[in-house]
Amino acid sequence: MCDYSLHAVATRPAQVGETLITTTFRGTSTRGFAPERDPTVAVCMLPGTELAFAEDVKYDNRWIWTRSIGFRVGKFNALDPHIPHRHHDAVEFPDGSHVLVTQLCEGQRVTVLQLPVVHPLAERAPSVVEAPSAATLFTG
Repeated sequence: MCDYSLHAVATRPAQVGETLITTTFRGTSTRGFAPERDPTVAVCMLPGTELAFAEDVKYDNRWIWTRSIGFRVGKFNALDPHIPHRHHDAVEFPDGSHVLVTQLCEGQRVTVLQLPVVHPLAERAPSVVEAPSAATLFTG
């Protein structure tokens, strides 16, 4: 996912093992993840993507003070996705707390550890097998 406010920014999906930075995207007030070598591209993640930060995670608390959460690992998630026109992208930490991605301080390095397993719809649907008719079983 990429937050609704990034509709005018180039995007691509996250890849396992890549290192990203937190950045504010030009022309928006939204922060997100971008490749170090191209900070103009927003890297979108699926809920459940596991992340490792190089240092304890820092975030802006009400745009005035910077705080540290005391964790270096987290899982990408979405908060209140049913509420339109607000930021949903967040990182969930081992203690159950969340920080919106747009509140993360700029310049933090984060590595994508693991992507969530997503099965195509066809693989999830139970297969239907027709039973042979009595006529084919008892003909000889």
